[in-house]
Amino acid sequence: MTVMLVFVAFGLMLGLILLGMPIAVSMVAVGGISGALVFGWPFIQSAGAVIWSVQNENILTAIPLFILLGELMLRSGIADRMYQAMAAWLGRLPGGLLHTNIGCCALFSATSGSSVATAATIGTVALPPLQARGYPMRQALGSLAAGGTLGILIPPSVNLLVYGSMTNNSIGKLFMAGLLPGLLLSLAFMAYIFWSNRQQGGLREASLPLAQKLSASVDLVPPLIIFGIVMGSIYFGIATATESAALGVVAALLLTWRAGRLNGAFLEACFMQTARITGMIMLIITAAFLLNLTVSITGVIDDLTHWVSGFGLSQISLLLILMLFYLLLGMFMDVLSMQVVTIPVVYPIVVALGIDPVWFGVFVVLMCELGMITPPVGMNLFVVQSVRKDNGPIKDVMWGALPYAGIMLLFTLLLMALPQIVLWLPNLMW
Repeated sequence: MTVMLVFVAFGLMLGLILLGMPIAVSMVAVGGISGALVFGWPFIQSAGAVIWSVQNENILTAIPLFILLGELMLRSGIADRMYQAMAAWLGRLPGGLLHTNIGCCALFSATSGSSVATAATIGTVALPPLQARGYPMRQALGSLAAGGTLGILIPPSVNLLVYGSMTNNSIGKLFMAGLLPGLLLSLAFMAYIFWSNRQQGGLREASLPLAQKLSASVDLVPPLIIFGIVMGSIYFGIATATESAALGVVAALLLTWRAGRLNGAFLEACFMQTARITGMIMLIITAAFLLNLTVSITGVIDDLTHWVSGFGLSQISLLLILMLFYLLLGMFMDVLSMQVVTIPVVYPIVVALGIDPVWFGVFVVLMCELGMITPPVGMNLFVVQSVRKDNGPIKDVMWGALPYAGIMLLFTLLLMALPQIVLWLPNLMW
């Protein structure tokens, strides 16, 4: 009976979200109100304590800092120069500038932490030269939509940070866990582009002299400096995730000042956008913790865990079921919604079956990445479509992104077979 109530409550929450009700309101309606009705005043007191603790959680300070870091890099003009530098090195490969799309998305992800920001920024920079050189729109748009998904896997990642705060896992280990899979997935995307354009006379750019390539490489230094400061300080135990985010912001401010872009209007635009995004994320996280409170004090997760264990599922069987579950869910929900709605229910079951929680964090983010490019509600599909200027049909983006969705599914199966791809770097941390 308890398990049935869980499914009813989960279905009601999904229904409210799909009807257009804000995520936080839907979660409070199902979790907060039901807890108050069942437990009365003691639950309301506990809810107040939870809200206070969430707003004072030190690790969540990293969210606005990483968002601000991405805004500084986005608005400082670094992306334009970075694209030209990357094109000088990768344009000669079969596939030409399509490789540059993936490479720039991966590098920008290392400073942004946001899939939407990555897709929008690189898409705005890349589409004009792609169209001018006559690249097929499906291939161009698909590579940009898929490359943008790397923004929530390659650290620093706001989504890994949200997962860590909800499950009480080390943010530093999660960041290191996402690094190698993010780079390998980028290479897998590029391998597909190489293979699909391998025929003679395929898409290629003109070869440039080595001196010109080296001269252009100077524009790759700023994002690499930011990435080195943030991830290096975490890996060697010099700083926490929050402190590394602050160091990254300071470095980004210095680089922006050196580029001559630092002024009052620039900072106002960065701070206002950071405040808007942070407010939205923190409201959702607070609602998620209220839902967690209801779930924990009712004991429904214990009943649900015993119910799932009764089927005798292996770890692989459960993960395959979750892959299908997230694949279907990603067609109708955005990334943050999927995370905060499902983690309170799924995480205890996964841990009870002995699956590593750090590995599972990367698995969840990969599944959420997949949702970014699956119609009808794939956020990156709409973002890339919005920056194109030829008013072509959105089906170009959808068909172009479809092969990359298949690559991501195959890559997830690889991580299931070889979990050390995820766990190797976290186990080496100081």
